[in-house]
Amino acid sequence: MSDEEFPLLSELKKGPWPSFVKEIEKTAEKKPEMKDLLKQLERSYEDKITYWKHGGIVSVKGYGGGVIGRYSFLAKECPGVAEFHTMRVNQPAGWFYTSDALRTICDIWEKYGSGLTNMHGSTGDIILLGTTTQNLQPCFNELAKNGWDLGGSGSALRTPSACVGPARCEFALIDTLELCYDLTITYQDELHRPMWPYKFKFKIAGCPNDCVAAKARSDFAIVGTWKDEIKINQEEVKKYAEAGVDIKTQVVDNCPTKCIEYDEEKKELKIDNSNCVRCMHCINVLPKALKPGDERGAVILMGGKAPILEGPVMGWVVVPFIKAEKPFDEIKELAEAVWDFWDENGKFRERLAELIERVGMMRFLEAIGVEPDPRMIKEPRANPFYFWREEDLKERTNPWEIWRRAESE
Repeated sequence: MSDEEFPLLSELKKGPWPSFVKEIEKTAEKKPEMKDLLKQLERSYEDKITYWKHGGIVSVKGYGGGVIGRYSFLAKECPGVAEFHTMRVNQPAGWFYTSDALRTICDIWEKYGSGLTNMHGSTGDIILLGTTTQNLQPCFNELAKNGWDLGGSGSALRTPSACVGPARCEFALIDTLELCYDLTITYQDELHRPMWPYKFKFKIAGCPNDCVAAKARSDFAIVGTWKDEIKINQEEVKKYAEAGVDIKTQVVDNCPTKCIEYDEEKKELKIDNSNCVRCMHCINVLPKALKPGDERGAVILMGGKAPILEGPVMGWVVVPFIKAEKPFDEIKELAEAVWDFWDENGKFRERLAELIERVGMMRFLEAIGVEPDPRMIKEPRANPFYFWREEDLKERTNPWEIWRRAESE
């Protein structure tokens, strides 16, 4: 593709980083219709508006989700992407793949789709970008034949996701992979058949470091924690100090509840565990000297969400400690109690956070059978992300006027 033909997109090929424009260009050499994708993107950058329209429900036999319908407002000008649906494929727990598995899925997508993928989408699924309505069913059939399944979309349970957990992380306090797999298999009906007011997400983090951003990105965050005291190895504390680690500045002063004391003369740490909030900062800085306690389980936070336009909130601690061992009955019973209340009381497209805000935490706790706890603090838990500034919001033409004009051109 010439830079003169797509001057704005060509800017995105400059610099040392990988460019999605270059990858689309390579794809267009094998699939000429992908040039229409570049054409539509260039037009979107020119007009500062997307030309994708949400296509409603398109799916495969027996499923209500797993496919995001996408159609172009520029179907006449860009017929190659008139239908450009996204397929979400359920990822394995922890996102572990064999090279054979990746080759298989790429071969299937080359055959039935654009060949473009997004590893992984914000929900966690493998995202296969761009196919036609006609190719959805044969593509799904071949995916299923090779052991793959679709993930969640629409007003359904979204594909549960988890950090790599005990597979390769020394900080994992619970088996995130086993729990993620168990929830996925247990709730196949909720995953594939949209039945709720809106989406619902499980995310599972093995420890408070929360590498999957569970507390910010999921309605039901399961985060590994411990109940007893942090284990201190004073000999290792001394070694850190002698190696030049500034324990007072890097550990004591950064403790959010100021529950750590450091004796500089003896080079020893003392922790008031009754005031520790298990943030894990001290353990991250001194991993050989400090270890989590032995009584391990999970904290459940509810109501986290990060929508693009408005209302991002952090999850609210609802259960400070719960067992996270097979068969995970306590976690499942709690989730099902939440769904019962949300399904009965939630408004159309109302996430769990908004329902709790509307009806109040006391009524919510009563409905799901959880006793109030002083650790269920409301603040600070707002606005974990900044997507725009007030001055960025400029008045513009009604987008529907632009889209209707584009369709009639």
